[in-house]
Amino acid sequence: MAVKSKYQDVLDLGESLNIQNGDVTEENGVLKVKGTAQTQYEKNIMWDKIKAIGGENPTDIIADITVADTSVFHRHIVKSGDTLGKIAKQYYGEASKYQDIFKANTDILKNPDVIHPDQVLVIPNL
Repeated sequence: MAVKSKYQDVLDLGESLNIQNGDVTEENGVLKVKGTAQTQYEKNIMWDKIKAIGGENPTDIIADITVADTSVFHRHIVKSGDTLGKIAKQYYGEASKYQDIFKANTDILKNPDVIHPDQVLVIPNL
């Protein structure tokens, strides 16, 4: 199972993300990975890890990763030191998208400059 050990970091990541309904098999030197990520963001993290190991179009792994909650891109638990700009940079690669996060959370946020640890923010699909 050389291909399984090659992608062990992907399997470990799936475990740490709590990917549901996971199934891993190997056939003819191809690793088949199946599971359900909670959000699109978690699915993207899995694919980024697969590509980091196997290249842009790996031929030795087939991943069928579905998404349980397609209504949001992710849900973020605010940590001390977070800002909406920092959070936007993490999820979208652009701090300027903080307004999109603010607008998606006006039910709990009244000011984009005031967020608190342990708040759960919706990171919207863009």
